[in-house]
Amino acid sequence: MAISITPGYRAAGVGVAAAALLIGAFSLGMNHGGTAGAGKSPVTLAAASQHAGRITVTGNGTVTGVPNQLTLSLSVQVNSYSVSSALAQANQTTRAVRAALTSRGVAGRDIQTSDLNISANYSNNSQIPTSYAVSESLTATLTNLRTAGGQINAAVRAGGNAVSVNDVSLDLTSTGKLMAAARARAVADAKAQASQYAAALDEPLGPVISVTPVQQQVTQPEPFAMNSAAKGSASVPISAGTQQLTVTITVVYSA
Repeated sequence: MAISITPGYRAAGVGVAAAALLIGAFSLGMNHGGTAGAGKSPVTLAAASQHAGRITVTGNGTVTGVPNQLTLSLSVQVNSYSVSSALAQANQTTRAVRAALTSRGVAGRDIQTSDLNISANYSNNSQIPTSYAVSESLTATLTNLRTAGGQINAAVRAGGNAVSVNDVSLDLTSTGKLMAAARARAVADAKAQASQYAAALDEPLGPVISVTPVQQQVTQPEPFAMNSAAKGSASVPISAGTQQLTVTITVVYSA
């Protein structure tokens, strides 16, 4: 018997015929699979062939640089019988400290007010304040380490006993070339590790699939506090030392 498909239903007929062929092929495959016992379906084999081997490693690159900048954090604290009196004295001392820094070459834009606190003082569980305390904090960025010791000493002398140095930290500001070198070392470290794994597996190392930066950090030295002996010296000794920059990346290679 001849079968004809009208133009209006040709697409549907082709779809039905294709579906019938697929069902028949699938049934035939299942029958042969049951006869063979341990055979895999074509779908399983295709999926398995899509997963290539991969080697994932973590590379580290570390470089060392010399700090070129110092951050000074100091505070002025004054106690007086009234809030207005304490605030006036604190403001006067803070201005003197700022003037001492600028006269020693610290730019005004590098001096920043970081905190202001006003509190009442009590004694013997009394609910009535006996005095008031005002504290103001300044953060100064000293860009020349050769003159930083004299600048710190001048600021402390200008503030007298009302000034305390909270901490001093050394920083690296020009890190572009150092970070580039650290990244290159991290990549080289990752490649060396991946090559070792590939050789141990007796497999060729393929191209890079992905590179993901994990972290980029600067190892800071421990900050040090100013003691009373340093306040009386002509210049606070500054030792720049070194700092380390570390880059860590995760690299995935095909194998």
